[in-house]
Amino acid sequence: MMAKLSQEELLAQFEELTLIELSEFVKAFEEKFDVTAAAPVAAAVAGPGAPAAEAAEEQDEFDVILTGAGDKKIQVIKVVRELTSLGLKEAKDLVDGTPKPVLEKVDKAAADKAAESLKGAGASVEVK
Repeated sequence: MMAKLSQEELLAQFEELTLIELSEFVKAFEEKFDVTAAAPVAAAVAGPGAPAAEAAEEQDEFDVILTGAGDKKIQVIKVVRELTSLGLKEAKDLVDGTPKPVLEKVDKAAADKAAESLKGAGASVEVK
């Protein structure tokens, strides 16, 4: 027989789940026990650590804002062109017109990678 998990142990397990995994679990739980998890129950299942995680998970689109070109403007223009489909003139105008968004509504990984590339070229960057 399996040892019964304490409430804290169960919550610790739920904390490690992604929002999608948690949603799938709630669906499976509802089917298994023929119940409907109302919002308060779902929040209780999510546990105390989840609201903060949910807040972080909610933002899945980021904007990469070029705030300054630095002293290697040509390098920054090259990176902007690599990251976007802009032509030379458009990329130069964007770099000259800072602060300007380089990428909008991209996922966290893409935003971080773009920001790293721009910083590597000497630009000042903000991810929002």
